[in-house]
Amino acid sequence: MLSNRTIRTRRQSMKNELQKESLKQLLLAQKVQLLDKMAQERGGKNSRAEAAAELAPAEQSHAQNITERDTAFALQEHDIEELEATELALMRITQGTYGHCLGCETEIPITRLLAFPSARRCIECQTVVEKAAGPNAALH
Repeated sequence: MLSNRTIRTRRQSMKNELQKESLKQLLLAQKVQLLDKMAQERGGKNSRAEAAAELAPAEQSHAQNITERDTAFALQEHDIEELEATELALMRITQGTYGHCLGCETEIPITRLLAFPSARRCIECQTVVEKAAGPNAALH
């Protein structure tokens, strides 16, 4: 006969596996969305570059062109960083390290992972990293 503790442990294990599978599916969906978005921005008919190219030179200023180009580059860079973070999270799932903080090695709360599935750190460790590295640490 199984003890109550053994039964609780097995239930928690099943719950954790279901949560990880759900988060994996969420990450995979996020990856597909990012790839679709990036493909559309780079080559779709509605890309910013094509829209800007269609305007007559009199309708746009040089400064506006530079601003639009810089904004497009910044958005692409953000998408690439987000895609890399998603792929790293999927790799951590495969390795069995997903959901554990890289800083303190504690389990990252499920509420944080649901809000930010590619999170590598618990909120406390992430706060420390962001204070030291600035806003660029947000995706790490």
